[in-house]
Amino acid sequence: MSDSIILGIESSCDDTSAAIIQGNKILSNIAANQEIHNEYGGVVPELASRAHQQNIIPVVEKSLSKANIQQKDISAVGFTRGPGLLGSLLVGTSFAKSLAMSLNVPLIEVNHLQAHILAHFIDDANIMPPKFPFLCLTVSGGHTMIVLVKDYFDMEIIGKTIDDAAGEAFDKIGKIFDLDYPAGPIVDRLAKTSDKNSFKFNKPRLENYDYSFSGIKTSVLYFVQKEVKKNPDFIKENLANLCASVQKSIVEILMDKLEKASRELNINEVAIAGGVSANSGLREAMQQNAEKLGWNIYIPKFEYTTDNAAMIAMVAKLKFDRGEFADLSVSATARYDIEEGFSQKNDQI
Repeated sequence: MSDSIILGIESSCDDTSAAIIQGNKILSNIAANQEIHNEYGGVVPELASRAHQQNIIPVVEKSLSKANIQQKDISAVGFTRGPGLLGSLLVGTSFAKSLAMSLNVPLIEVNHLQAHILAHFIDDANIMPPKFPFLCLTVSGGHTMIVLVKDYFDMEIIGKTIDDAAGEAFDKIGKIFDLDYPAGPIVDRLAKTSDKNSFKFNKPRLENYDYSFSGIKTSVLYFVQKEVKKNPDFIKENLANLCASVQKSIVEILMDKLEKASRELNINEVAIAGGVSANSGLREAMQQNAEKLGWNIYIPKFEYTTDNAAMIAMVAKLKFDRGEFADLSVSATARYDIEEGFSQKNDQI
């Protein structure tokens, strides 16, 4: 099966991406970003789906060209079924179904969150892939969870956010600081040259492995409002130190629960995945815990952290080898349970 050539398509949010995988090796991984959302301080679903319609054919063509592959060489088409923005998912789903039907090759549906985790098994994602079982802190703009990964398709969410995700917290706090969207990378850049101990913010106290990030957002808001009353230029004069302090707080919240899970479950194989796993503070904390706690850590290459089709192609390859194919009645869904498949309450079209 290692000679199979699979096209992966990702369209869950605002990036249109296509990738070609042969075996576990990525031959191409192309993405078209949507800059238009920067004007609105967040992703506008209707604009996103329109942009996907414009981008998907050129992105797929470029992916095939870079991989030096022709359509007739494709063994299967994998695509993101969910979770994500329904309109965006519909574009990728419809295109994948049409292409697979025209080529008479298998169609493979992929869970976007599983794909973030299984990106670790791409040939060049790490020096070596994680060993089962491992813990994976999956952090992105819309999701924050600790997943116990027992096998490729045997995953259990042991902790998740009860309100905002970590990426949302970065963006909402960035808005308080009047930063552009998305704010996470800007906060990270400013934090690198600043004092992360300048300011202290409240942390949630939850007994289990769950997260909460609404409290730190409120803590930052009230603190800034109080300081701006005394000095209208407070944010501008302290922006970098504010960013560093916020980043430290969010990373500590993430790592505290991950350390707790590792200790109580006696698992030292620990990975991170998702867009926020590109954060330098989080990566540094993982390195420190590798030394302090004896973790074997797995941090994916930057290109496999944000939404990308390489991770979709990787899961599709694993499913192809298992003979797990979808039929043409498959539908996009905004919610996709990582553990149990689809619930009857999911939004499907």
